[in-house]
Amino acid sequence: MKSTYILAAALAVLGLTAQAQKLDRSKLPADAPAPTIKVGQPTSFTLANGLKVFVVQNNKLPRVAVNLLLDYEPILEGDKAGYVSIAGDLMRTGTKTRSKDQLDEEVDFIGATLSTSPTGLYASSLKKHLPKLMELTADVLLNPNFTQAELDKLKKQNKSALASAKDNPNAIANRVGAMLVYGKNHPYGEPDTEQTIDNITLEDCRKFYETYYRPNVGYLAVVGDITPAEARTMVEKYFGNWKRGEVPAPTYEIPKAPEKTKVVIVDKPSAVQSIVHVQYPVVLKPYTDESIRASIANDILGGGEARLFNNLREKRGFTYGAYSSLSSDRLVGRFRATASVRNAVTDSAVAEFMNELKAIRSSKPTAEELSRTKSAFAGNFIFSLENPQTIANFAISTARYNLPQDFFANYLKKIDAVTDADVQQVATQLVKPENAYIMVVGKASEIAEKLKKFGPLEFYDVNGNKVEAPAAAASAAQSAPGRTSTSASAAGMTAQQVIDKYLTAIGGKEALSKINDLTISMTTEMQGQTMEMVRKAKSPNKSSMVVYAMGMEAMKMVSDGQKVSRTARGNTSVLEGKEAQQVLLSNGLFPEMNFAANGVKSTLQGTEKIEGKDAYVVAHASADGAVTWTDFYDVATGLKVQTVTVGRGRQGDQEQVVKVGDYKVVNGVKIPHTIRQNFGPMEMTLSVNKVDVNKGLKDSDFKVN
Repeated sequence: MKSTYILAAALAVLGLTAQAQKLDRSKLPADAPAPTIKVGQPTSFTLANGLKVFVVQNNKLPRVAVNLLLDYEPILEGDKAGYVSIAGDLMRTGTKTRSKDQLDEEVDFIGATLSTSPTGLYASSLKKHLPKLMELTADVLLNPNFTQAELDKLKKQNKSALASAKDNPNAIANRVGAMLVYGKNHPYGEPDTEQTIDNITLEDCRKFYETYYRPNVGYLAVVGDITPAEARTMVEKYFGNWKRGEVPAPTYEIPKAPEKTKVVIVDKPSAVQSIVHVQYPVVLKPYTDESIRASIANDILGGGEARLFNNLREKRGFTYGAYSSLSSDRLVGRFRATASVRNAVTDSAVAEFMNELKAIRSSKPTAEELSRTKSAFAGNFIFSLENPQTIANFAISTARYNLPQDFFANYLKKIDAVTDADVQQVATQLVKPENAYIMVVGKASEIAEKLKKFGPLEFYDVNGNKVEAPAAAASAAQSAPGRTSTSASAAGMTAQQVIDKYLTAIGGKEALSKINDLTISMTTEMQGQTMEMVRKAKSPNKSSMVVYAMGMEAMKMVSDGQKVSRTARGNTSVLEGKEAQQVLLSNGLFPEMNFAANGVKSTLQGTEKIEGKDAYVVAHASADGAVTWTDFYDVATGLKVQTVTVGRGRQGDQEQVVKVGDYKVVNGVKIPHTIRQNFGPMEMTLSVNKVDVNKGLKDSDFKVN
């Protein structure tokens, strides 16, 4: 979802204990009264144009940071959803006097940082370079020059991120979850799509800037090695001519929680884990007594190593971590409890989520839980005061929310006043397992039937549209574990027949056998940098892949058909075990030609929709079953369209999805000329620009050191 103004309050209590003359170890020591914290007061002033400025002088380091926050209501973007974010990024792509390259060069020359966003900008540098930094910052702020070329780049990057998100279970959960909780017609829930990105024009971006980048809704924090007098002189010089303007203040209906709990499934047929989100909207305003109590209650429920964590991870081993959040917001907040769990225990994990949500309401926290939470908050709060930016943020929040001047000075006292009864009361009010969306992104054929006990099932696609139950899920109760055919198209077929159809589709075994070696050159763009990849293969199963960045070798993977090595950052290592076996079995010229000789076992698991088209799903496994991967072959054409492998990541098993397409004939054989691969939150698209066949590659090209 889009930026939501969610403010994480710095909540704390100072856990000091008083020692009595006679120590009774059978009782917890009493807490001393929380002190009033001396929160530094910034120097503040307001320019004639309405810009509110807060200066925090800190001479520990010879640096100064400037942080601008624009405080306007969220924007409903409609059929051009995504333009606000793009406009914020576009501001950093050049001014009327400097191109992006010139701007980057000047910023780099003084060792500075300068970034923009839809809600402001941030800049920092050494004190001696501050005049130059302020000049550059003012130029970006007051004279942005939006160009079609830079807009096209940003649109391409955003569409690439959207495409990648469709294969990322966590991204799907966040995206669809926001639509469920807030609704598509609310700023926090409306989705951007490829189409809405395509609709964005330069005029849309200019209009956003002209409407919302106004000083009268701005808060400027100047923090570092600078006196208030120096700051005022500079701010007036560089920002004094910034023109104020009327900024819209729309209102929106408050989203409602469902009348009864709903179970929503987003089918991810290749998923090996389920992403579970239990969530709903809440009305919880920031910086109120209620939000303070709610933060403590949530930390007891779903903070680090709290009840959810201890239950689902430590006690039952369902997940690497289970957490919750209860966020406050001026418009509408949200409760959300999350975990990533194995498919087999999805329903059990949901049951434990619901048990813990009910338990936080039915009983008071223990004295140990409450004391530990307060002490942790106290430490975090006090530690945050060491950062001068915190003082500026406190001052801005005090002004934005019309708080008492001593609000943060007395914050620890407010935390200290929270009792176990307060925690139970706010949990009873805000924790609503009976009115929640239980959303699971996972393999519907394995999880749907077991989730029915929590409520009626609804199915959504990755774009947040309600859909019919997948056939695989609908028939799961009557089927054996594993994939189930979603159509009659797999009837009568075998895995070998699907593979043979693919080999025929790309040219036939006779044509394939005439190719002794193959060199494919590809390019891609990552974060504005062009990268080149060269893949070589030689019969029967020798292969190499070299990645070049800025003309230099960044990574190299080589297989001589028996061993595999990887070189990165000048260090070479020989791969072993499953990692090496995966390369040996699935790389090479045309791996399917050698599956039988290599002992690969292939199983047809049915069909699935891949980008709207039926595809055969063929699972492959090494002879010992240690290495597995899944290929998807288009039912109509027989061509391979996708490969999914599963690797071990920090949060358990993680999918890697590679999509191939744009097949073109080279020497009588069809070679895919577009490869798309998920790379974190982004999708990397490789475009083939050259294919060489039978050039006499030598065995030395595939030497493993």
